[in-house]
Amino acid sequence: MRFGRVVTVLVAAMGAVLLVGPAAQSSPPVANGRLEVTVVSSMPDQVSGGDARLHVNVPPSMKPEDVAVLVNGEDQRDSFGLLPGTRTLSGVVDGLALGTNTVEVRRDTPGRGTPPQQRLELTNFPITGPIFSGPHQYPFVCNTPHLVSQGLGQPIPDDPVTGTKVFDSAGAVAGYSRDCSVETRVDLQYRTTAGGWADVPAGGDVPADAVMITDRDGNSVPLLVRWERGTINRFIYSIAVPVPWGSAPEEFEPSVWNGAAIYRFDGGVAIGHTQGSVSNSAMLDVDGLTKGYAILHSSGTRTSTHYNLQLGGETALMVKERFVELADVPRYTVGIGGSGGAIQQYVYAQNHPGLIDAAIPQLSYPDMVTQAVHVGDCELLEHYMDVLDSSNPRWATWSNRTLLEGMNAEDAVVNPWTGAVGNTECINGWRGLSPLALNPLFGQAPNQSNFEPLSAIATTEWSHFGDIVNIVGRGDDGYARNYWDNVGVQYGLESVATGAITPEEFLHLNGSVGGWKNEPDMVQEELPFFPGTSDPWSARNQVFSTDPLADPAPRQVGDLQAMQAVYEAGLVFRGDIDIPVIDLRPYLESVLNMHNSHQSFASRQRMLNADGDASNQVIWFIDGPGNVDITPQALDVMDEWMRAIAARPNKSVAANAPAGAVDQCFEKNGTLIAAGPDVWDGILDEDPDGACTQRFPLYSTSRQVAGGPIEQSYFKCALIDVQQAVDRGFYGQWTPTPEQLTTLERVFPAGVCDYTQADQGLPSGWR
Repeated sequence: MRFGRVVTVLVAAMGAVLLVGPAAQSSPPVANGRLEVTVVSSMPDQVSGGDARLHVNVPPSMKPEDVAVLVNGEDQRDSFGLLPGTRTLSGVVDGLALGTNTVEVRRDTPGRGTPPQQRLELTNFPITGPIFSGPHQYPFVCNTPHLVSQGLGQPIPDDPVTGTKVFDSAGAVAGYSRDCSVETRVDLQYRTTAGGWADVPAGGDVPADAVMITDRDGNSVPLLVRWERGTINRFIYSIAVPVPWGSAPEEFEPSVWNGAAIYRFDGGVAIGHTQGSVSNSAMLDVDGLTKGYAILHSSGTRTSTHYNLQLGGETALMVKERFVELADVPRYTVGIGGSGGAIQQYVYAQNHPGLIDAAIPQLSYPDMVTQAVHVGDCELLEHYMDVLDSSNPRWATWSNRTLLEGMNAEDAVVNPWTGAVGNTECINGWRGLSPLALNPLFGQAPNQSNFEPLSAIATTEWSHFGDIVNIVGRGDDGYARNYWDNVGVQYGLESVATGAITPEEFLHLNGSVGGWKNEPDMVQEELPFFPGTSDPWSARNQVFSTDPLADPAPRQVGDLQAMQAVYEAGLVFRGDIDIPVIDLRPYLESVLNMHNSHQSFASRQRMLNADGDASNQVIWFIDGPGNVDITPQALDVMDEWMRAIAARPNKSVAANAPAGAVDQCFEKNGTLIAAGPDVWDGILDEDPDGACTQRFPLYSTSRQVAGGPIEQSYFKCALIDVQQAVDRGFYGQWTPTPEQLTTLERVFPAGVCDYTQADQGLPSGWR
């Protein structure tokens, strides 16, 4: 059972409910003469917390009141009521045992033409999880300070010797919590005209400072929110829904709710082992609540907590399950969130159809795992230009670093590490993230001081690969398998082919740069993590050569099993989604922000690769930084789009797009620059540059400069020998001399990348 489960009152006044949930959270079945039961809060084999919402289709030959709903032989028909305007009973069954449970629906009284009964098996898992994400990650540190500040108290003790310490009133250790569970709390909060949230005053009168909104019947009502918080899958969750004034916390009445939900996903970069925290601005999203949306949020769907998107997807499904149990199937659920929150929308829409029915990814990337490939090049190339080739005056002009890194570099932007002007996105945006992802010795869990035993923290494998070890598995060296690979990657290929760098520079570069050391050989980081030391590039953990032409550095060979595993787990966005998407980003290239703008088009190209169609995605840019927030505008357009889909379900997503659902770009103040199907021409085609393409030039990545595609969807390239590469014109205006050809073959003994072939990291049979 869920901790502190509140009473849920059956919604009997849902109005015209648009039910566009997933197959697992399906709409009420159309009456077809049969008695049918479906679970709509989760997949039947993925129920959690001991309860589930069911829909029962009642055929015309029966009266709804004659239906019995037996759960493991116990009649729970009293928990069900009719959805208005349908012959569908909806209700929450509870008391489910862990494991397999049987639901049986049948006619309660004998009658002529009695339809056959129907049985449904539900597999129930603990509310602490896991369901499909594999064994729990330990150590796992409860965020006790955040729990207390949220009014949730200390976690519930569940272990006598290990976990986060739980203290009694005298300050003595009363036990330990491994799963960080808390009692569920429900509050009523109203929005004040001063811009905050406040408790409902005694007496129940509407305060003079209450913000007023319009409900779905057109009435002006105070913005009062039923705010539920607790723990699901060990993470903190929040569900906030507008309710009528005078509501009781233990009830839910939907007349103010607009029938739709927003799932707020958050970004950041972390590698797990902690419960994380929830964002007040996300939990109580003012724009969404003012428009009548329910708001779903969890610390487990913030990539600032962890980057295991199999675990994150599982958590999102469980939070959505709880919401459907509370409020029934929403009209639709739209994802909103930036950076890692955008990645989650693309990946979860692919892996869990119907979890979200629409997406507004902001500052997006297609996924994290393929993004990490070129990010792992950053410090290798910065170390090369700063140290191994420091005598070359080319790199003293910082903008030239784009010739190798692809991402933007600026001559006039202050570098925080030197204090002088000259900076790159690799430094400004990504410095520190390579060791965070790669080095098993670097890292810690916030609030870990009260964890017992603390020695478990010190021996944890602190790396991205350790975070997803349930997916990639462990190698023979005992460490999580690592998919990072740069064998055959010709850094700077595009630049030497166009004459932007010399052949001598190209050969010196590729002979110098090797890769990252194997995990057993890594040492703890220095600067910028530990002040007073002198290795900002993590060079101590790199493999490189100081005699690059005679003795080139070997490249890093990624683990094929790890590559195949992340594909099979769905951590790679492959473009196979068919929901409305408004990909929205401020243009931040000039300030060297890590959210480089070509990523929106990388996602679009992957969608095109999947089925030749990306018409369900529109891309909006607004000049930035310091721009107005156009998310509310996107939300309004998305609502139009979803209403059109509900009204015309036989048409495609693109055919239902309203006038505002088109590619467009904006000035900082929100003034439209251009809109239409051709504004981004010239990026993914050979057409002349469109109006938005001209206004917002894109940069690339080190792997694109090395000849890879914009969709950056390769872990390991296919190899061809150097002579084949020469014959096929890889080197553009440069024709290697025999001596240079010999050097190339020495630098690339296994061959060079041929990106016309498929990723060699794909599972067998995938293409």
